[in-house]
Amino acid sequence: MNKSEEIFKKYNHPCADDLIPILQDIQKENGFLSEVSVKEVSKFLKLPSSRIYGVATFYNQFRFTPVGKYHISVCRGTACHVLGSATVLQEIEHTLKIKAGNTSRDGLFSIEVVACIGACGLAPVISINGEFYAQVTSESIKTIIDEYRTKES
Repeated sequence: MNKSEEIFKKYNHPCADDLIPILQDIQKENGFLSEVSVKEVSKFLKLPSSRIYGVATFYNQFRFTPVGKYHISVCRGTACHVLGSATVLQEIEHTLKIKAGNTSRDGLFSIEVVACIGACGLAPVISINGEFYAQVTSESIKTIIDEYRTKES
């Protein structure tokens, strides 16, 4: 039995209203929504894949590619923007040699831009796998990323 089938067991009387919770469960389990998982959901809920993609692409919580082992969320909310998060984002992209929305070739890092992390008093803020870094600067980014690279050595 694959992971999707295990998730489907939780839904006794599946209907279209279960689509978002099912997608959330699959993404939580797999880290993203694969083409295969979308097809499995389509079959399970008897909905066209195009409808599932339509819903999943509407909400920015869903991803169609795997994230890195260290997923970096860069806040671009008002306070972070005013205090330099654009420069921080550029430095992260430069240091990792990838753009926001992508994962590094080695699978270690991915970057996501978020509208607001909710830590405005600490701006600019980034989060790596839920660990917050406050008042980051383009200078501190290299040190932070190097710490994670060192963990992998």
